[in-house]
Amino acid sequence: MSDADEHWFQAESRTTLRRLMPRLETRFFDRVNTPDWEAFTGRLNAYFPQLFGVLYRLYGTRYDFFYHLEKILVTASLAWMERPDDLRGLDAMRASNPQWFQSQRMVGAVCYVDLFAGDLTGLRERIPYLSEMGVTFLHLMPIFRSPDGDDDGGYAISSYRELDPALGTMEELSDLADELRHFGISLCLDFVFNHTADTHEWAQKALAGDEEYQAYYRMFPDRRMPDEYERTIRAVFPEEHPGCFTYRSKLRKWVWTTFHNYQWDLNYENPATFDAMAAEMLFLANAGVEILRLDAVAFTWKKLGTGCENLPEAHLIVQAFNALTSIVAPSLLFLSEAIVHPDEVIKYIRPDECQLSYNPQLMALLWSTLATRDVTLLRTAMQRRFRIPNECTWVNYVRCHDDIGWVFSNDDAVDCGIDPDGHRRFLGDFYTGRFTGSFSRGLPFQEDPTTGDMRISGMAASLAGLELALAAEDELEIEASVRRILLLYGVAITIGGIPLIYLGDELAALNDYSFNEDREKLGDTRWVHRPALDEARLAERHDRTTASGQVFHGLMRLLQVRQQNRAFNSADTEFIDTQNPHVFGYFRRHEGQSVLVLANFSEKPQMVAARLLRTLGFRKTVTDILKGAIIVATDELELEPYQMAALLAAD
Repeated sequence: MSDADEHWFQAESRTTLRRLMPRLETRFFDRVNTPDWEAFTGRLNAYFPQLFGVLYRLYGTRYDFFYHLEKILVTASLAWMERPDDLRGLDAMRASNPQWFQSQRMVGAVCYVDLFAGDLTGLRERIPYLSEMGVTFLHLMPIFRSPDGDDDGGYAISSYRELDPALGTMEELSDLADELRHFGISLCLDFVFNHTADTHEWAQKALAGDEEYQAYYRMFPDRRMPDEYERTIRAVFPEEHPGCFTYRSKLRKWVWTTFHNYQWDLNYENPATFDAMAAEMLFLANAGVEILRLDAVAFTWKKLGTGCENLPEAHLIVQAFNALTSIVAPSLLFLSEAIVHPDEVIKYIRPDECQLSYNPQLMALLWSTLATRDVTLLRTAMQRRFRIPNECTWVNYVRCHDDIGWVFSNDDAVDCGIDPDGHRRFLGDFYTGRFTGSFSRGLPFQEDPTTGDMRISGMAASLAGLELALAAEDELEIEASVRRILLLYGVAITIGGIPLIYLGDELAALNDYSFNEDREKLGDTRWVHRPALDEARLAERHDRTTASGQVFHGLMRLLQVRQQNRAFNSADTEFIDTQNPHVFGYFRRHEGQSVLVLANFSEKPQMVAARLLRTLGFRKTVTDILKGAIIVATDELELEPYQMAALLAAD
């Protein structure tokens, strides 16, 4: 934007707010001149230029722009009036420490409520276990009311204000959020804002013929426009339905359905849709949710002649939501879920958009490196794409509820002498156990028999070889598998950002093949890595003679080292060439403390030259804070198979 445009927006926003404030004061006359109103209008004055700017870019050409702008401000005002006092106190506390989420004490965990604890009541009983692990950020997989049968694992939302009755009520959710907060744990939920289920009230009214609610979605009377769009957009799940449109005979219209035919894409070209979704978002913030994971963020805007992914307007929508939360619920953070090209992922990470982002490239390349034993592609990608704005941070994960897609840059691969398509086919074969010598036992997801492309399902332990090793009763391979699990999580914990544990991984849980016996899950291999909490493994977590105990204590040791060393605060990471293709290396620095992390991705011992350590500034002796051992830097450093070292440099 030019300086002239910026000046115009600033001036116009001030004029507009002066014009709208009397109308707001008339509507909320009983709150005017109270401390609450003064606090609200103070933030409104501070952030309205940002809100006005992005909404004008989205909707400013409409004749009714100012009508909808006023409605959005009313939505914000109502949400502020309803915000509980304890959450206003949280807002004030977070304002005094805006980078609280970059602390080295942050540890994330993610789970399905029913699989981990049965329901919300059971989850409250599990809080001591979460505290034992040091969890400070808990992401609950979708818990909202969804259709019976097909519901995309809960991502088809029937109501944003009602929970699945089997899990609990909104009142119980608010109580849970409050109790978690008392234990220092921030609650994270999904905000599925690209689509709703066709059972949602808005969709049902649209089906009944209400044109106001039909405008909330994208509907077409014939195939002319869908055919035009499908010239340039991809089908996300071609096995289920070709293209991105579904015919509804009751409407006699084609509805845009990017993911599944029961998930209707919302129409954000309609400002009324934005206002309605903003109200749902602020309702969740007032229920005590501190982090919202923005699901399918890349797909929210459509434009003819494009791929309808990662369009500039998709960013503007998030920026507008961000401005609203800055006014109403400033302690709320956004977590970007953009499983797209790494260059596009980074574009969502900025203070006025998403302060947090998943790091899908790191996850994919950790598994890639484990298969190849060569760190070159991982190091190249991290050197090029790990740095993000200082006010933001990554959420680093090894596994999640979804499949593993091989989301690395083709350019990075080519620059490393790797054929990208061939490498993806190799990884698919390796992690499904088809490659000779593979230790992995994953399952294919969305496999294309023509191209060989596939994504991978499986628990971390099974993918890392533990399932095969236990079946063979091979003690050496069991030990190697445990080391692989801890290596992957060790990088996620130390590389910079918030480590996220997919609950079950800390207990070395294996694949759950029982999904094949459930007709509603049959065919979706992702259910193989969605097991219920194994009580037997939980009970043996302190028994270090078991794989579960070894993984649990290994993870706790990694987290303890992270929490006790300020170098792991924030995300100041410098990647280095260790001059050994099997050893990944990076410096972590913060407030004068520096740590060099070295990770051996080979099943064989590897050497790091003494000359390299001295070149990097290490003196004669150095402490490995993971082992608690003194290393002589004048000797070659030998790393055991799959070993990590964290060398503390002198201040």
